Amino acid sequence: MLSKQQDEASSVNLDEIAERLRRRRLQQLCVISLAGLVAAALTLVLRANWPTLAFVLVGLGLTALSLWLNRRGSTVLAGRIVLWTLVCVASLAMAFNQGLYSPAILIFPGILVIANMLTQIRQFIALLAFMLLVMTALTVAQVSGHHQFSNPPFGVAQLLYAAIILLGCAAMIYLLAADLRRALKRLAAEVDRVSQGQSLLRHQAMHDALTGLPNRLLGRELVDRALAQARRAEGRVGLMFVDLDNFKSVNDSLGHTAGDELLCRVAERLCASLRSYDAVIRQGGDEFLLLLPDVADAAGLAAAATHVLASLAQPFTIKGMGVASSCSIGVAMFPADGVDFDALLQRADIAVQHAKDAGRNMFRFFDEGMNANMLEDLNINAGLRGAVERGEFQLHYQPIVNLADGAVIGAEALLRWVHPERGMIPPGRFIPVAERSGQIVEIGQWVIDEACRQVGAWQGTPLAGLVVAVNVSMIQFKRGTLEAVVAAALERHGVPSACIELEMTESALIHDPEAIVATLHRLKRLGVRLAIDDFGTGYSNLSYLQRFAIDKLKIDQSFIRNLTGSDQDQAIVRAIIEMARSLRLTTTGEGIENEPTRARLLALGCDQGQGYGLCRPQPVALFEAFCLEAYSQEAIGGVYNPAPPNDRRQQHGRTVESET
Repeated sequence: MLSKQQDEASSVNLDEIAERLRRRRLQQLCVISLAGLVAAALTLVLRANWPTLAFVLVGLGLTALSLWLNRRGSTVLAGRIVLWTLVCVASLAMAFNQGLYSPAILIFPGILVIANMLTQIRQFIALLAFMLLVMTALTVAQVSGHHQFSNPPFGVAQLLYAAIILLGCAAMIYLLAADLRRALKRLAAEVDRVSQGQSLLRHQAMHDALTGLPNRLLGRELVDRALAQARRAEGRVGLMFVDLDNFKSVNDSLGHTAGDELLCRVAERLCASLRSYDAVIRQGGDEFLLLLPDVADAAGLAAAATHVLASLAQPFTIKGMGVASSCSIGVAMFPADGVDFDALLQRADIAVQHAKDAGRNMFRFFDEGMNANMLEDLNINAGLRGAVERGEFQLHYQPIVNLADGAVIGAEALLRWVHPERGMIPPGRFIPVAERSGQIVEIGQWVIDEACRQVGAWQGTPLAGLVVAVNVSMIQFKRGTLEAVVAAALERHGVPSACIELEMTESALIHDPEAIVATLHRLKRLGVRLAIDDFGTGYSNLSYLQRFAIDKLKIDQSFIRNLTGSDQDQAIVRAIIEMARSLRLTTTGEGIENEPTRARLLALGCDQGQGYGLCRPQPVALFEAFCLEAYSQEAIGGVYNPAPPNDRRQQHGRTVESET
């Protein structure tokens, strides 16, 4: 619709320009005709040619009328009057004088030129036909003897008469030629403008508007050219995928203007870091591609990547502030990793993701193992969708025992995925994929609900009172719905809130701590217990432990496995236990594999333990059987109190009391 309106407006403008030009030309024609007729009239007076003078004067009047009409806006009527006036004056001058020998015949070509400029084709044809008719009539009159036209000797009067006619025609032809020259000049200017516009449009289509670098479209062309040349020369081409590590934090803290300035500075440094015939391409966002044609080997690419890392590691000055930045780089090489742009880009993208996962501020070369892992992640991600609805998830329970007497006082609910085709998939394989895709929120909600359902089913049985621990992802905290999910599950299944324990890692707690503190306090008001999992491997901030209202620390198994053979591990575990005791927190040792480790943990003052040395994670039926069998025996691991969980709450003092 907009384009149509623009076309109509353009058409109107062109019509107005043409009308103004026609009016100006008609005015010039009238002025030239008046001047010519006045000069002709003076000549006729000198020659005493009164008959011819009469119709010349009539022509003067009609030409003056045309000039007046043209100024009033009646351009078409004025044009017709002046053209037919000139034709008639010339025809009468020829008829009353020398006929076809008269200089007046010179007016006819000029009139036709003017008519072509001012009138439509029909008017032009009518004038031409009238002229031919006049010339034919004069010829017939001469040949038939009806009228004999004299051919007087050529003199000064005839010279003046012919000169006036010739000058008038020359003036009009000059005006026409001037119009053509101006039109050609405007056309050349328009062609130049269109050419410049096309060049600008192509540049804009092929280059990034912010940095001026080639965009992905032009980048594809550059890579294709480099690959074609490398095929002919049997050479190698490197493609690097550069991803800034902290760009979002700059955007969020300093604003998008600062982020744009940072991208421009990064583009400048990347260009300065490469060879003159290498190319820097803006992939989009905070991502760049580096094209390195004619590379000798992987060592050359590694050296270039190292140089780029060092260059971008230097602080940038943005808005008067020093901004530290870094990048991760994925490297792919032709022909080993791909033979076209799309394949190389995919491989480099996979490699840069591995560089980020490995800690950022580094580069990684692509290998087929990465591709296999990426494809595996895609398959797992696709399989996770709808897995909850299809009932493919299960919870296995690993007992948590009191180290002092071996009593089962709780369990950790561990998620298992039984794929319909691939069977049991380890949680370490699918949980990271679920977290990256955001599906962990739905899965985590199912885990909480299923754990509450199972605890509700145990009420009124010997297993009533067991505390079931559920792992919670950082992403569940970020969604802001965790409290509502837990409250709904507790209410739905009629579960005592003290029987549910939520476990989170230290790293999850440091992201947006203010919001997490508020969430944890609301969860505490529900009555659920809170534990930090894998304690000792993260930040271990004491102030966080107080602010987060934690009930338990679970010591990471990396300190437990070699506890009896490492003085350093023993020192770390002892420090954690003493700190927890001073803060009135319960401690649980994870990864207990044997009796000496259990005994050593007990000697160090650890309250609880879990691990394969005590019991492996089991489906609910086997877990129930394990617990019921344990209640009927004298010991578990050599020390066991046969009393059921509800009775043991009074037997084990602070440790068991705090667990329930």
